[in-house]
Amino acid sequence: MANQIFELMAPCHFGMEAVLKREIFDLGYEISQVEDGRVTFLGDAEAVCRANIFLRTAERILIKAGSFRAVTFEELFQGTKAIPWENFIPEDGKFWVKKAGSVKSKLFSPTDIQSVMKKAMVERMKSAYRREVIPETGSSYPLRVFLYKDQVTIGLDTTGESLHKRGYRKLAAKAPIEETLAAALILLTPWKADRILVDPFCGSGTFPIEAAMMAAHIAPGMNRSFLAEDWSELIPRKCWYEAMDEAAEQVDDTVSVDIQGYDADGDVIRSARANAEAAGVGHLIHFQQRPVAELSHPKKYGFLITNPPYGERLEDKESLPPLYAQLGVRFRALDAWSAYIITSYEDVEKYMGRKADRNRKIYNGMLKTYYYQFSGPKPPRRSGSYGDGR
Repeated sequence: MANQIFELMAPCHFGMEAVLKREIFDLGYEISQVEDGRVTFLGDAEAVCRANIFLRTAERILIKAGSFRAVTFEELFQGTKAIPWENFIPEDGKFWVKKAGSVKSKLFSPTDIQSVMKKAMVERMKSAYRREVIPETGSSYPLRVFLYKDQVTIGLDTTGESLHKRGYRKLAAKAPIEETLAAALILLTPWKADRILVDPFCGSGTFPIEAAMMAAHIAPGMNRSFLAEDWSELIPRKCWYEAMDEAAEQVDDTVSVDIQGYDADGDVIRSARANAEAAGVGHLIHFQQRPVAELSHPKKYGFLITNPPYGERLEDKESLPPLYAQLGVRFRALDAWSAYIITSYEDVEKYMGRKADRNRKIYNGMLKTYYYQFSGPKPPRRSGSYGDGR
């Protein structure tokens, strides 16, 4: 089974498909399809392990079990039953449809979709394993199902808890940004490890921590476990060991970086420090209790990458104009810097004093936000420097 080639599906935040596609390509895999919020690629058992451990911007890794069209529950039943589940799930495997999503399809009730598919799978497994009862006492094989324009796509979830759960965020500030989204937003900038990065609203430290992990080549999945580690029939245990060894060999935590995180709240800074220590990058980040009014840096060509308060509650809205005004003043005082700001607040450009060079619409959960990109000048090329010089 180890040499079997799977179609692997990696869901991601809407708008981040190009970033994830580049990550998968850099891991050495062939992309077969890019859709809204999902990239599909080809890979073997080893790829399942490496994708889970190395991809920074994917939400999870699914093995595509099958795809078919269904406009009635009978078609859903027959289509599900036709999939060779015995090739994926052992005789004692525990299986269920964990999540069913439906867009522009005749079948739309998640509970009905889940129950019909479960029945069909039980029928198939009973027949394949010649049993009256399927015990379901073994490892877990949860499924995720997407219906789009009556096309049913079924994936086996190899990940378990979403990949944004890196294992380092023990303490979260309010309204934290997901680690996968933070990583994607950093990868959308030209920042490299030899450039300064400051987050003036660092909260639980996600942007600085993700940047430091990139700089030190720490794979995001190194400190957590995955559901498919128990699927020894499908994914040999040695594939996990080899992928983890590969990740361990790449770590360089002696790298020299200038990454800083500020927040006005001292308790928040303490939790950010604890998170950074848990991620193995505490020594690479300078955290400090500092309000945005005191944001400064003596050097040129740095990056602000930040997720400021949005003012989701009405009483917070009044504090936003002076906050963003201060951010604008401090940004203009920095010499030749770039700023990347994700927020749902719509007066950012007014207070930054200029129009953004780029502005992406991004859904942060169910909240529509914008990623304002204010590009500074490129530094002069240094002889012998690496990177793209931006």
